[in-house]
Amino acid sequence: MKKAYIFPGQGSQFPGMAKELYENNATAREMFEKANEILGFRITDIMFNGTTDDLKQTKVTQPAIFLHSIVLAKCLPDFQPDMVAGHSLGEFSALVAADAMDFEEGLRLVAIRAQAMQKACEAAPGAMAAILALPAEKVEEICTGIDGIVAAANYNCDGQIVISGEKAAVEQACIRMKEAGARRALQLPVGGAFHSPLMEPARAELAEGIEKAVFHKPICPVYQNVTALPSTDPEEIKSNLLSQLTSSVKWTQSVRNMMEDGAGHFIEVGPGQVLQGLVSKIAGKEVITEGYQTL
Repeated sequence: MKKAYIFPGQGSQFPGMAKELYENNATAREMFEKANEILGFRITDIMFNGTTDDLKQTKVTQPAIFLHSIVLAKCLPDFQPDMVAGHSLGEFSALVAADAMDFEEGLRLVAIRAQAMQKACEAAPGAMAAILALPAEKVEEICTGIDGIVAAANYNCDGQIVISGEKAAVEQACIRMKEAGARRALQLPVGGAFHSPLMEPARAELAEGIEKAVFHKPICPVYQNVTALPSTDPEEIKSNLLSQLTSSVKWTQSVRNMMEDGAGHFIEVGPGQVLQGLVSKIAGKEVITEGYQTL
């Protein structure tokens, strides 16, 4: 049975995250202090002692989740993945965990990504909505027929797809989804249209950082959001990572492909338990799921 290590994305942060890890492990402390130095502020103070609102700051949220995930992965004594994947932001954690990038490089890119996404949200405010109990094909069909920009952003599991785009287009799509039989079409409390064409300015800004970054061949296949397929080729990984901001997160397809390639044990590393829940919904009782939030 192959082990697939999976890494969470934005929304999994919580006050006090990774504090126990910092306090009890010398390697973790060293990595966190290095991160404070790279970022230019003490993100650890906010992670360990900040409020929920403090953790929602753009410059904090994404690096905090990345740090919790990757520091923990690097400190796990038995970290031997057969394959890795991450949801949205989590793909950066997965790449560093699999040695496709070094820790410092990954953190710098995550910081650039966070700021670029914030700027894109301010320039073109968008919306996202969760569509429940409607087939993916129907969701795609409705999005295509809407006047304006709206597209499927996250294929989280069967019956749970997030759409993203211009506010008016998302609102119109929600009405159509309900008419088509969706159990719910719930707008999410976000300020931007992540994983949609509205993130193009952020993609262009991140491109410069990714082009300068040094990528290596990972120690195992990385299943990427854009294709849902495994890759070990550094140039292919870079290209897919760059496309990720404006493309759909194919999580359902990624999990299925990992299962087809022998994954039977999914291990979530980092804050929260969201991915364990999604894998269980996708795979049922066919796989084992567990998670690590600390050592």
